[in-house]
Amino acid sequence: MISINTDSSGAKRTRVAVVEDGILMEIYYGHPTRERIVGNIYKGRVEDVLPGMGSAFVDVGEKKSLFLSQGEINDRILIDHGQKPWHGPAAIHKVLKRGDSVIVQVRREGIGSKNPQGTTKISIPGRFWIFLPTEDRLGVSRRIESVRDQRRLRRVAREIRDPGFGLIARTAAEAASDQELVRDYELLRDTWNEINKAAKASKSTQLLYKGLGLVQTILRDRLLPNLGQVVVDSEFLYEKILYFLDYMNMDTYRDRLRLHEGKQPLFQMHNVEQQIKESLKRRVDLAGGGFLVFDETEALVAIDVNTGSDVRHKNQQAAILNTNLEACQEIARQLRLRQIAGIIIVDFVDMEAPEDERQLVDTIRTALKRDRVPSDFIDITGLGLVEITRKRKSASLSEMLENAEFDA
Repeated sequence: MISINTDSSGAKRTRVAVVEDGILMEIYYGHPTRERIVGNIYKGRVEDVLPGMGSAFVDVGEKKSLFLSQGEINDRILIDHGQKPWHGPAAIHKVLKRGDSVIVQVRREGIGSKNPQGTTKISIPGRFWIFLPTEDRLGVSRRIESVRDQRRLRRVAREIRDPGFGLIARTAAEAASDQELVRDYELLRDTWNEINKAAKASKSTQLLYKGLGLVQTILRDRLLPNLGQVVVDSEFLYEKILYFLDYMNMDTYRDRLRLHEGKQPLFQMHNVEQQIKESLKRRVDLAGGGFLVFDETEALVAIDVNTGSDVRHKNQQAAILNTNLEACQEIARQLRLRQIAGIIIVDFVDMEAPEDERQLVDTIRTALKRDRVPSDFIDITGLGLVEITRKRKSASLSEMLENAEFDA
């Protein structure tokens, strides 16, 4: 279930909660004074090139320039400048010069004092496809496990895409008809043509394409056949969502949308409000009596697993295994909820039996697969520590909650 809460005026803070079986799995914040720019596409102007850092800064008319690393330069720009696609370090100043115009997209918000990150590897997400106008390749979401569906989507992609364009099939494409896939592609292609047209007509920095807002992005990506309901407590936003569903050809999901009208505030249902308050505690208790301890540093996040008061099992080995398996599920949830990124080191309780260790590895791998953000189990070190990495998509939950703008 997705719950969407707004301030009574409907003009201030918006919170979107993803709840599974009454448990808060993810929480997102939106605020009108801090508009999202991820996904926006601009015609920008290179204001500085730093050869030693292999990077450049691109002015796009926002408060901060975009940081553009050499790894985010697409091959077509290289070819246009008489360069061969590079493999390894290359002189960025031979490709970009101060004052050059370039079409660039925001791939990551600025965090703290850091500038937003840009890319010239443009991607425009639709309902069923991610459209790649600067990359000639095909792909299928890792969440689509059926080989038959993978083959069908690749076949459709090859049949409908124009030469030189790339496509990645999204999770929702698995249940889409061929006609729906064609319609989504045509919408994305036409959008890119309009972006190109606007870029050629513009003589200065300009916003060419605006990404979807918080609520629309989540609904586009999460409204799948297995989702229960979308509950919203603002009539104004309820009507906007209905319009959005029509625009995105997602009319079949209109019956999933419900306007909350009860006396009890929406986020008090399923204890969401309380779960938010507890979301940043250093200690997290497990159902069996064990607990986790989170320590976040600038370099990594350390998680310590403890058996605590687990007395339900006849022997210590069984108690340790139970605690570790419970910890696997809760750690995967906490990574999503806290939006933790980077390197995560987990100190599970030591186990003697090799089969117990194999069961733990299988459990943590399976739990991480449910995470929409790329999150990978790396290895168990010689000291018995588990290494996990998770891609950064946005500010962590603690960074968002500490932002003064969300205190209003």
